[in-house]
Amino acid sequence: MEKLVITGNQPLGGEISVHGSKNAVLPILAATLLVKGETVLHNVPDLSDVNASIEILRHLGASVKREKSTLVIDTSNIVNNDIPEEMMREMRSSIIFLGSLVTRCKEALICPPGGCDIGVRPIDLHLNSLRKLGAQITENGSCIHCRAQKLHGSKIFLTFPSVGATENIIISSVLAKGKTTVINAAREPEISDLASFLNSCGAKIFGAGESMIEIEGVEELYPNSHTVIPDRIVAATYMCAGALQAKELVVKNVRAGHLVPIIPVFTEMGCRIYLSGNDLKLVSPKRLKRVKNIKTMPYPGFPTDCQSVLMAVLSKAKGTSVFNESVFDGRYKHISELRRFGADITVNDRIAVVNGVRELYSANVYSTDLRGGASLVLAALAANGVSTVGNLSHIDRGYENIEKNLSEIGAVIELSLIHISEPTRHLRIS
Repeated sequence: MEKLVITGNQPLGGEISVHGSKNAVLPILAATLLVKGETVLHNVPDLSDVNASIEILRHLGASVKREKSTLVIDTSNIVNNDIPEEMMREMRSSIIFLGSLVTRCKEALICPPGGCDIGVRPIDLHLNSLRKLGAQITENGSCIHCRAQKLHGSKIFLTFPSVGATENIIISSVLAKGKTTVINAAREPEISDLASFLNSCGAKIFGAGESMIEIEGVEELYPNSHTVIPDRIVAATYMCAGALQAKELVVKNVRAGHLVPIIPVFTEMGCRIYLSGNDLKLVSPKRLKRVKNIKTMPYPGFPTDCQSVLMAVLSKAKGTSVFNESVFDGRYKHISELRRFGADITVNDRIAVVNGVRELYSANVYSTDLRGGASLVLAALAANGVSTVGNLSHIDRGYENIEKNLSEIGAVIELSLIHISEPTRHLRIS
């Protein structure tokens, strides 16, 4: 079992590259079940969540081969229509397999998904949407049984623009009979990437990235290749590292349009942003300024996944910043760990008030969830002295070789074994 050992307050600089998007590739992996043949995916990050999806595909009967960042997936011979409980519990996104599995096999048996504990995230929107498409679903608490000889198009209004539910509807509708209309659909770039992949295979999806999406069912999808978009949350995390500890940092392999919701926050902190092609250069001031108010919202609002990493940055900014977490009700668990570094943060329900301090100090902390874990790494990079970050299994879900990538821009960071007498929490997946 491992932890990160970080010597903080070291100057960072140079260039760092962003890997493929976790949140984009996971629904695409589920959607490959609809393609009877070989799919080639490029720019696929090596993450524990991705590996969990690969193991689900292999359990179902698919062949999956990896060569660096390329996956070759052959779903010609699917032999199972169930996903074991231990696989479902690995990650929240496993629910995305429900629509593709019932479409491919006419029947699916799964259990409720797992993932980070960041608040109530019911799957009712997924199940109710599939019912509107003609699926018969029964639940007994521990199992979800879904059946449908042929799904049919429908008009579906989402009470909340859920990313996962929007993805499940798209995947379930591309081979359904007739036309499906999704109203109040999620607009995240990952939705557009899923639609781009499916359309390249012969699907007819219109309006992805807008609040209304239309899908005209087709008879068949055809094998193709696709390059996954860069991970905008990883890009934001590296920008946060640069804002904290670098005079200048170039973040490579980004889509500038995907970063529009967060760039104004960095400029308000006093950073200067320069965009050139797929590169972003961030120039930091001597001391960051506070941000008056940050409210997390569905895209194109400020992303909830960036809340915790930005909070680590503003812990050292001049002045008081206020966060309003409006998406998830349990996403402040990292705050108690940030306080161990000396951060001055108070919480009242969904509001967090961050009073910037001049210095952070070394601490031994444990990741509470994926993005919360990244925030602790950032705090350790900015703190005086040597800090440790445990529970790396959370971080491994969304960041590929975070210690190696950060060390290439000057971070003094390494993996170390946890002694048996120390709290171990989680085993890192390797």
